[in-house]
Amino acid sequence: MSALVLHQLRTRHVGPIELTVAAGECVCLRGASGSGKSLLLRAIADLDPHAGEALLDERPCASMPAPAWRRQVALVMAEGQWWAETVGAHFADGCAPDWLERLGLPAAALDWEVARCSTGERQRLALLRTLMRQPAVLLLDEPTGNLDTESTARVEALLDDYRREHDAALLWVSHDPRQAARVAQRRFVLEDGQLVAEGEGESERAGERDKLAADESRDKAPGVEGCAW
Repeated sequence: MSALVLHQLRTRHVGPIELTVAAGECVCLRGASGSGKSLLLRAIADLDPHAGEALLDERPCASMPAPAWRRQVALVMAEGQWWAETVGAHFADGCAPDWLERLGLPAAALDWEVARCSTGERQRLALLRTLMRQPAVLLLDEPTGNLDTESTARVEALLDDYRREHDAALLWVSHDPRQAARVAQRRFVLEDGQLVAEGEGESERAGERDKLAADESRDKAPGVEGCAW
């Protein structure tokens, strides 16, 4: 059981971030374009310079070789990297046909040339490639951003099963609030470099609007002398 813990994590205009994603939990992160969602995931994966700590089972990222950390804390980017001509060359340990089938892909997909794959096929195959390594933590950067409704549902179901079966911690970036409500136990919005629990910021702003409206109402209310009884 592996929990991901972020303590005072900072990178560029993001942070400091305090967050724990428990083993078997999915936390969803939304935010405006440019708010730093992808930057945060890259910092957690130790791909970009950062300050503060990311810990896995209380082991700091800084205490582990980068390849070992990234094998356990795996980043799935919106557009994966491909370095060989065929899909199968990227699956060192192969891929179970039923996993391919669950994502709507044929077993023959491993024989395909990467260049003939659509964007959505590459996205699903890159996800499978990562899952085959069985990481303890998944950092998911818009994992269904290029998919249609059916393929999105397949990916959501597969990731939910993986989370439950492997007790994995998932930090999932999504632009879709409906998806966030479906897949996550907790949801945050990244605003001004800080994580705000979903609904918390809206409630505070609503309270401020109500207070302002009440103040304006009092200012406009006629005094006793001006009332017509």
